[in-house]
Amino acid sequence: MTESPSPARVAVVLGGSHTGMLAAAALTGLADRVVVVERDELPGGPAPRKGLPQARHAHMLWSGGVRAMEELLPGITATLLDAGARRAPVTTDMVVHSAHGWFRRWPESHHVILAGRDLLDATVRARVLADERVEVLGGAEALGLVGGAEAVTGVRVREADGRERTIGAGTVVDATGRASKTPRWLADLGLPAPERREVDSGLAYASRLYLAPEQARDGFPVVSVQPDTREPGPGRSGFLLPIEDGRWIVTLNGTRGGEPTAADASGEDFVRFAREELRHPLIGDLLARAEPLSEVAFTRTTVNRRYFYERAAAWPENFTVLGDALAAYNPVYGHGLAVGAQSALILRELTRRHGFGAAGLSRRVQRAVARPVGAAWDLATGQDVFYPGATEAGPTARDRLVAAYVSRLMRTATGNGRIARRVTDVTSLERRAEVLLTPAVLLAAVRGPLKPALTEPPLTAEELKKAGLQ
Repeated sequence: MTESPSPARVAVVLGGSHTGMLAAAALTGLADRVVVVERDELPGGPAPRKGLPQARHAHMLWSGGVRAMEELLPGITATLLDAGARRAPVTTDMVVHSAHGWFRRWPESHHVILAGRDLLDATVRARVLADERVEVLGGAEALGLVGGAEAVTGVRVREADGRERTIGAGTVVDATGRASKTPRWLADLGLPAPERREVDSGLAYASRLYLAPEQARDGFPVVSVQPDTREPGPGRSGFLLPIEDGRWIVTLNGTRGGEPTAADASGEDFVRFAREELRHPLIGDLLARAEPLSEVAFTRTTVNRRYFYERAAAWPENFTVLGDALAAYNPVYGHGLAVGAQSALILRELTRRHGFGAAGLSRRVQRAVARPVGAAWDLATGQDVFYPGATEAGPTARDRLVAAYVSRLMRTATGNGRIARRVTDVTSLERRAEVLLTPAVLLAAVRGPLKPALTEPPLTAEELKKAGLQ
């Protein structure tokens, strides 16, 4: 009979979604045992679950996150592609209408992985749980941390049968997402409230799944129509992502006063919104020729919220917060999955370097993950802060200066492939924003685009024919 490991050699991960599973993978082999505590009973394959309602909306995994995930789970990209996920080169397979017009489809700079969230999570979950050192405690709720202000020694949980118990641990990771109770748990340990910032544009999301026209079920590009924050009134946008099984997942959104319809059982207003409310009707025209496969899913859970735990005057040993529990972003930018993967990789690298349970490790991890978190935060809030009511004080002078420069860069990128690549270096989370401040990039921004603006969506004649638009 195998002897149970000492609690000091056990890692407990709270939350069994994308970031939680990758955190479990990061700690496997560094801890003797990893226990994932999850409120849902996790499905055996790609299937919806109550605790992940956002799975009904569009997701993408930028290459900065893909590379981190591949480091944690070698071969996972190939496994996803074998399961039906798509690899879309950036910006080659993207038709994007920006605030400054249509982007050209430049040669590949980076890429995204496109798949339904159920498929993505199930594929990652199967790889992580194939290791017998990882176990899932399903149907269990985390009630609070055990220990004190100096160190966390475990977590209290309520199991599916209602019984409560304590799991001793040398490391506890909170990956419970937007519903994280860490601020309250820290207060229970006698620690001060964390610094927090919110930017709430009032964005509402509506999404629907479609079967693409038969000829467009393979190799069709991503389509995105973006808002223009320089225009008065609410911002509206939409994107169409080709995913597995010849399907398109389409998400439409609008800020306060411009939201898509919440109760839209027939989906008729969904198509109308795409055609008439967005800045270009392309997505609506495509949907008119596709077959609806689901009802319209709606959410308002889109606020940007960040806890600055890395700035805390005191932080307990053996406790780390990752993923949406640390910072949750407006989903339209698609960075949450990538940041979760990069943060899990940082957790593994620093734990390997300093040793599992080492003094000061949690503080080091919390400060290090602030780098990818901060990069995604700046990208997400850089536009949202300009919508009325997004913050109490409105955009700062820095916000306005940065936005003006980014706007100039984006205009330049519509007609300059080198600058488009620098921009996607940052949006893919592969390089830091400093690459946008080099002398060559600054000079290019002053000069502006090298090619004239496109007057029509950059779809090929073959793509137009596949979609029934020609």
